[in-house]
Amino acid sequence: MKIAADFEQRVVVDSNSLEWVQSPIKGVDRKPLDRVGNEVARATTIVRYAPQSTFSPHVHPGGEEFIVLEGTFQDEHGDFPVGSYIRNPPQSKHQPGSEKGCVIFVKLWQFQPDDRTHVRIQTNLVDSIPHKDYAGLSVTPLYKDAFEEVSLLHFQAQAEISIEAKAGAELLVLEGSLQEQGDTLIKHSWLRTPINSELKIKAGKNGAKVWLKKDHLLDVENQISRVENA
Repeated sequence: MKIAADFEQRVVVDSNSLEWVQSPIKGVDRKPLDRVGNEVARATTIVRYAPQSTFSPHVHPGGEEFIVLEGTFQDEHGDFPVGSYIRNPPQSKHQPGSEKGCVIFVKLWQFQPDDRTHVRIQTNLVDSIPHKDYAGLSVTPLYKDAFEEVSLLHFQAQAEISIEAKAGAELLVLEGSLQEQGDTLIKHSWLRTPINSELKIKAGKNGAKVWLKKDHLLDVENQISRVENA
């Protein structure tokens, strides 16, 4: 299966307009944003857990990264409410579920194979830092290594910023709205830009909060190869 699989193209998706697709597990539904592969896939997806739903215990050979958008996600490692940012590295394992239901934005098979760093951050409890170059913008750093950088951007109303995406970038709007390259992105809209692109963002009248990952698309072909050989 291939969805938005040309990584040289800019992609914008309003996930609110997508239909939920049932997963192999009852009570767990998905909205695929990009995907290369079948059940084992390099994938970016919005996933909904119905109340009392539980996924089968499993290992993540290629790692799993997610942020909780609604409700509380749960596994044997704890309860993760809205705003929780989690990185479960390759070879980690768990049995996820949700007592009262939740929605998460999740990325699979997008880690370096030797990464073993666990990250668990309740972002709503972490202070943001005013950006040194742009007025009306503050940043919550979430993760950075030699291959990628992940953060939350907090825009005041009408704030503007340009971001070089020499190795690609993607974002998910968590709150508010923004304009980018003539597109209006509302809550839970997703944007991916290719290598050697630039993001030109202007927040809407109520500002915006945005999850941003950048400098991570140079390894896409290797990620896909690892999926195909899994």
